[in-house]
Amino acid sequence: MRLSRREALRAAGGAALAGMCLQSGPARADDAADEMTLVDAHVHIINSRLPGGLGKETPLAPFDKDQPEAPLRLARTVEDQMRRAGVTEALCMPRVEVSDDDPLGIRHNLAMAKLVEGVKLHPIGLAHPERFDRDHLKRVEEVLERGDVKALKAYLGYLHYDPYCPAYRPYFKLAGKHNIPVIFHTGDTYSRTAKVKFAHPLKIDEVAVDFPDTKFVLAHFGNPWIMDAAEVLYKNANVFADLSAFLIGDAAAFAAMEQEGVLARVAERVKEAIAFSEAPHKFLFGSDWPLAPVTAYRDFVKRMFPPQHHGAVFGGTARELFRL
Repeated sequence: MRLSRREALRAAGGAALAGMCLQSGPARADDAADEMTLVDAHVHIINSRLPGGLGKETPLAPFDKDQPEAPLRLARTVEDQMRRAGVTEALCMPRVEVSDDDPLGIRHNLAMAKLVEGVKLHPIGLAHPERFDRDHLKRVEEVLERGDVKALKAYLGYLHYDPYCPAYRPYFKLAGKHNIPVIFHTGDTYSRTAKVKFAHPLKIDEVAVDFPDTKFVLAHFGNPWIMDAAEVLYKNANVFADLSAFLIGDAAAFAAMEQEGVLARVAERVKEAIAFSEAPHKFLFGSDWPLAPVTAYRDFVKRMFPPQHHGAVFGGTARELFRL
């Protein structure tokens, strides 16, 4: 019997992680990807510590230890996953922790990026709706001026604030000023305490209209409200979407879903929404690793687009949007 999404996520935190992350054999790009160098627009290389999350069950838990070898093991795992899929650059989601000396929560991502070889890992900064005082925003802008982050992230739903909450508005202005996008978590969450009403993709329309000079990305394409998300993309030139986390699990789970026809059915559902948006060039490949093997998820996303759009979806749009 196939696991539910949440059951699959919990399983990935234990023994299944080995099969998903620590694959044997040489790290290389699969034949299907050897003509492209990919950008993965949505990965986690540190425990985000989202409120009400899975805690010890997170797939990164085996590496989230106070052990000298843990960061190096994680770095080798990240390298293996990305090289197998042909990924040369990836955008790393932030931890929900900020401080005066780390106003965007990127310290741990920066440290991990230095350990990973052969793949450029770009930190994403946290737009924290409870930190919008003048001094904090000044420190945020200093980080943006240094070019240390490629985007800002708002964890809608996990944090109980609407995207149009006044506390977010200074971050949107700074993002527009420095020409970086704001990524919103949209749709379903993996948290006991999250409130999904805050993460509905239709709410992004309001900020997209109010901040036309700022670009916004709907992480997870608003799943399960993908037709609503498609309308927001269709209407607003400054809104994009990544296609991460529609399915999760290890390599064996993806093989089972292939056999059961799940991959094909989900891909067809997403393709309908993509067609409605009339903007295939505004979609980004994102695996949400370690919730899915990068190669398996890459091949799943390929089903959603004809070959002529693969260049944009798997790298071209991300390189332009994030100025990679």
